Amino acid sequence: MRLRLAFLASSFLCVAVACHQEQLPPPSDHPRLTPYVTIEDVQFHSASLQRDMPYRAILPANLPHNQKLPVIYLLHGGGGGYRDWSNYSDVARFSEQGFVLIMPEGSSSYYMNAAERSQDRYEDYLTHDLIADVESRFPAWGGREHRAIVGVSMGGFGALVLGLKHPHLFAFAGGMSSALDVPSRPFALRRMGQYRAHARIFGPWGSESRRANNPYHLAESVDPTTAPYLYLTCGEQEGLLAANQRFAALLRKHGFKFEFHSGPGGHDWNQWNGRLPGLGQILRQRLAATN
Repeated sequence: MRLRLAFLASSFLCVAVACHQEQLPPPSDHPRLTPYVTIEDVQFHSASLQRDMPYRAILPANLPHNQKLPVIYLLHGGGGGYRDWSNYSDVARFSEQGFVLIMPEGSSSYYMNAAERSQDRYEDYLTHDLIADVESRFPAWGGREHRAIVGVSMGGFGALVLGLKHPHLFAFAGGMSSALDVPSRPFALRRMGQYRAHARIFGPWGSESRRANNPYHLAESVDPTTAPYLYLTCGEQEGLLAANQRFAALLRKHGFKFEFHSGPGGHDWNQWNGRLPGLGQILRQRLAATN
């Protein structure tokens, strides 16, 4: 009898906990805005992903009628979401300077078409569906000379690889603490789960799909004269520093137009937010130079 009562009590507790977990509120959303910008969250249907996807847009307030602006696509890191840039950084100030900011949802895709999941065509979603929706919905200029793409960590990988693979779409590609070595990381028992997740995106070790999305291979094979201007940063206390230094060396060897900055800092928003003034300055220079 006691065992039965204990079992019932335990079952009730598990159900109660499960119900409580189901009713937990969504993650807090506190965008760091200024009085001079507006924010809008959008849901649109992606034909490439065959489902609805969200993104966040920040624009200057009181924009004159019929005026169009260049666009910066901001990609979040692994484990994050489309609200991250607005919640953890001061990037909204870029809109005060005349940019449309677009922050798409990328899940844990590295913004690539997954080799083993035909329904996860994130590269097509971003380069076709998202850009088309943004330019039909907001006062955004079309054409590569009016587009930049920037990301942190996983998003930095995505921004640099998409910029190199689609130079006709972007005049500027920036990666902050970019996880550039992911496709070339060998198998290790201590990272078995990570390796399997990456294999579903990039394909088996040694495959053509893995090679085609490897930024080091792209730096060796892409025409530097058609590539976007590349901007790289990485903290000196990061495990990714060596991977970024290696990539910068390849860019220098092959004559790409780029800059690489390192300095104190770890793999976090404190460091990335501190890089924003320099990023904003070079964005204004490079996009203005192409207009």
